[in-house]
Amino acid sequence: MGISKRTHLSKTLLKNTKNPSFSWHFFKHLISSPSSNPSPQSISSITQILASAQMLSEIDELHHLLLHRQPPEASRLSLIALAQSSAKSGLLDKALSQFQSIRTRFPAKPPPIRLYNALLEASVKENRPEFISVLYKDMLADGFSPDTYTFNLLIGFFCELGHLDDARKLFDKMPLKGCRPNEFSFGILARGYCRARLSFQALELLNGMRDFRCSPNQVIYNTLISGFCKEGRIDEAERLLEQMRNDGISPNVVTFNSRISALCSVGEIQEACRVFRDMQKDNGMDLPCPNIVTLNVMLDGFCKGGMLEEAEDLVKSMKKDGVFTEPKSYNIWLAGLVRNGKLLEARLVLEEMVEKGVKPNTYSYNIVIDGLCKEGMISEAKSVMGLMRSNRVIPDTVTYSTLLHGYCSKRKVLDANRLLHDMMRDGCFPNTITCNILLQSLWKEGRILEAEKLLQKMNERGYGLDIVTCNIVIDGLCRRGKLDKAIEIVDGMWHHGSAALGDLGNAFLGLVDDTYSGNKCLPDLVTYSTIINALCKAGRLDEAKKKFIEMMGKKVAPDPVIYNIFIHGFCKHGKISSAFRVLKDMEKSCNPTTRTYNLLIQGLRSKQQIDRIHDLINEMQQKGVCPDIFTYNSLINALCEGGRMREAASLFDEMVQRGVFPNVSSFSLLIKAFFKACDFGAAQETFEIALSVCGQKDALYSLMFNELHNGGRVSEAKELLEISIERSIDIEGFSYGCLIEVLCKEDRLEDAHELLNKMIDNGYILDPASFMAVVDGLGKVGKKREADKLADKMMDMATHREESNHMVAKRRYSEKESSHRQLSEDGVGESNWRSILHRDDGSGLAMKVLKRTQKGWGQGSVLSLQPRKNDFVEDWEDTG
Repeated sequence: MGISKRTHLSKTLLKNTKNPSFSWHFFKHLISSPSSNPSPQSISSITQILASAQMLSEIDELHHLLLHRQPPEASRLSLIALAQSSAKSGLLDKALSQFQSIRTRFPAKPPPIRLYNALLEASVKENRPEFISVLYKDMLADGFSPDTYTFNLLIGFFCELGHLDDARKLFDKMPLKGCRPNEFSFGILARGYCRARLSFQALELLNGMRDFRCSPNQVIYNTLISGFCKEGRIDEAERLLEQMRNDGISPNVVTFNSRISALCSVGEIQEACRVFRDMQKDNGMDLPCPNIVTLNVMLDGFCKGGMLEEAEDLVKSMKKDGVFTEPKSYNIWLAGLVRNGKLLEARLVLEEMVEKGVKPNTYSYNIVIDGLCKEGMISEAKSVMGLMRSNRVIPDTVTYSTLLHGYCSKRKVLDANRLLHDMMRDGCFPNTITCNILLQSLWKEGRILEAEKLLQKMNERGYGLDIVTCNIVIDGLCRRGKLDKAIEIVDGMWHHGSAALGDLGNAFLGLVDDTYSGNKCLPDLVTYSTIINALCKAGRLDEAKKKFIEMMGKKVAPDPVIYNIFIHGFCKHGKISSAFRVLKDMEKSCNPTTRTYNLLIQGLRSKQQIDRIHDLINEMQQKGVCPDIFTYNSLINALCEGGRMREAASLFDEMVQRGVFPNVSSFSLLIKAFFKACDFGAAQETFEIALSVCGQKDALYSLMFNELHNGGRVSEAKELLEISIERSIDIEGFSYGCLIEVLCKEDRLEDAHELLNKMIDNGYILDPASFMAVVDGLGKVGKKREADKLADKMMDMATHREESNHMVAKRRYSEKESSHRQLSEDGVGESNWRSILHRDDGSGLAMKVLKRTQKGWGQGSVLSLQPRKNDFVEDWEDTG
């Protein structure tokens, strides 16, 4: 076949790409002639057509045909074209099989380097490191020197893995192998350094480019500028921008978009806004104008930074300019509204999109559904799915999985199961993520048999059992007290991946070992955190330390969470010196968090080492770690336990000045301490301040009432209960039954009777036992009719209580007011103190009243203490 005919064949094939079956039969008919000699170009064309149509058996047939062609050299060239095209089409396994045929049939003539490069590139794309190593060694054994393209591929692969030392070694080896690094080599390695937040090392590369006669280009400058911005090194980024201009390279819109995006990603929204405003101004600086990418990046930055007013202004400006027309822009705005709790506004934006002819996509609806589910508004999320269907947008696996997670988080497993059936009925099949959501819910519900069946089904139906699956099972075992079995599975994962779950029992022995898939499930940081946390809770601290050492040996880097687990474990068992030793080691690899210090403060509180708590709070502030409400509540609790209530009261002023607002727990601690000290006047004044700062919280009223009653101040308790009834306070936490009984014993039957009637008249469903003392009292004084009437009400109340078991005013209860939590081993209970921030009279009133309280209760603020020197042992363990 002549050159013109071979070219004609390629053109004919390309014209018939939409009919792959015809193309294949046409090609096979032409090459069946002994005189035919298909060109590598035509073989590449037919291979691409067959690969796109997933006609894999036909590719195997083509492989067989080409393998037996004559002369041998024509067969060799054809097979090279086939293997190269298969690799580029993403058929790595077939390409390697074809490559092996070439090596076997033509051992004296190794394949060309371009084929090695194609196979290496395909191996990199499919993340198959085992093939990369074999191919590279095979290339060297054949006497080939890797070319620049080969080196660039391998350097990029190592950078993606985060193995920058290996990438740098290859880069440095290039001149030794006769390859001169080009601008792509420098750019690839520079991007790797910048992603690892090592921008100064990338800068060294830029400065060394001229040694290899390479000129810096826009790409590498943009990479470096973005890298320095992400590291918060704004001055260095600005200096590079000037250097870029001095090199005669004009910054383009990509440069500025990179800067803005990087600044937003590290929370430097104001600086990003300054750059954005400069681009908008025509001030002779020859800056590029913002494009839609710039606008979207800035909008995303405003939304993530909580700057909704600025975001809304930008949206209005984009609408005015006619550029707010793409689903991507709307989706950014939707996500911003949802993130900032503006769910109603987000719903309206969805409707606006439909009205404006900008069709919301599945992602648009999923944003809103996810936000509603996270707020526990599952029925509203379900209605958005209905809206989605009415607008002919098909829910996807993410939609269903989000709703499933919502149901499971509400412990509505039956509803979740029904939704799963609906999902499959609609032809939307679960994936591993969906199954993991259900699996985790079943473990938490204690429905172990169902969880095990689900695990079996996941394996049988080919859903990958990923590391999340393994971690769910390991966590479930730890929660059930089967810690040793969990450890056994973790040990097995290093050898068998997810197949180690087969150790759960005979039902799981068929789990597939994914060793050869290239994606073996190996224990990660979550795995070790789960095991170490369980060991610490069980008091097996030595074993926890051994697991930590094992983790480090396996190159699993620790994070603040795992250090906090150890600190909590040591503090819980009274080993404070060991906990501080962990802090010292932690500072070598990662920054301590507010929780880190809170755990240490609670440990010191258990030892009543109040002065050291003060020192630790000062240390936090010196290191830029902000104390939070838990920090101060721990100190308040320690001071109150030590009888130092006046110091605790003075601390409130310091809190407010530092932007940490007292919550219900803060005041509760102080009120209880004053009652314990029989300082009822101070307790009453604190209660009034608490109501002004925190609002009319049920927990505050119940605490004050119970403390008054327990302190024998019956009249004040009765008066507070009457005020609570008038204000429709939930009295479920009040010991009102005891008060009624005391009133009856003190011959105040009329007061008790009147109090009962007042509660009934205001719609409260009471404990029937609280009626008994009054009914008996009325009977004893001869008021039988009134006693019988009250007894009838008691019976009615018992019936209603069985049905509802809470008051008619349950709407307030449904708001999840859980502010009256006590101190626990994990820290002071947290109330919904964010509402304080939105109170018009919150901080200002708090400052005034707290200062007045200080004057009334005694002067003095927290003493300034000299730092204490602590002697730490060399190991984390000590004698406590």
